[in-house]
Amino acid sequence: MGEPVKHDVRIFATGEEVSRAAALSLIDRIKQSLGKKNSFSLVLSGGQTPKRVYEILAAEFHKAVPWSRVSFYMGDERFVPPDDPRSNFKMIKESLLNYLPISQKNVYPMPTSPCTPEEAATSYEKLLRSHFEYPLPNFDLALLGMGADGHTASLFPNSAALDDSGKWVTVGQAPVEPRTRLTLTLAAINNSEWIFFLVTGKEKARALKFAFGDINPDFPASMVRPGSEKLIWWVDESASSLLGK
Repeated sequence: MGEPVKHDVRIFATGEEVSRAAALSLIDRIKQSLGKKNSFSLVLSGGQTPKRVYEILAAEFHKAVPWSRVSFYMGDERFVPPDDPRSNFKMIKESLLNYLPISQKNVYPMPTSPCTPEEAATSYEKLLRSHFEYPLPNFDLALLGMGADGHTASLFPNSAALDDSGKWVTVGQAPVEPRTRLTLTLAAINNSEWIFFLVTGKEKARALKFAFGDINPDFPASMVRPGSEKLIWWVDESASSLLGK
């Protein structure tokens, strides 16, 4: 069990307000970082709440920062072909990447064919190790969502993937189809400079309450504790309804 941490929680009335505020803060983080160095590494997530952030970025902020200096990585992926409607990367590409002035050489999707899940995880970790120094990647910002069961990325409650601390990328198993996933490990996520959690909807209120307590493998989001303590929760009123109760 870990000690509870002080959480930076930004609560908004609606999911739309959450998405817009997170998008604005993301743009600000990129600007600040690129004012000090040449590149910015961004981890993207699947899910409906992140998708709305991507749509706002594409529509309103596609010229706001030098996107060509941003490298895009994946937090997790469903092990399906890249043109499958369930693919996280397909969603991210169609809602964001297609609208940004970037080169494909700055975009790093997780491979899902023609290889086994284990080979794909090994391949993506090898790629990350070529970009970041040992012992762990240090992403500038990781954008995460959370499911009603408390999972984040493809780290599901009490799954073996939660224990893969010696790896950067591993294979996860979801309780729903498509079951096989690729995911960054907790160790890789927790070494990010900044982490933005996007959580909306009343159905996530219980998981959010537990995520703010002690570290608990029943609620993997509670295990996201970056050493930098630069963790911000972007939450709507429905999802926050049980906080403090």
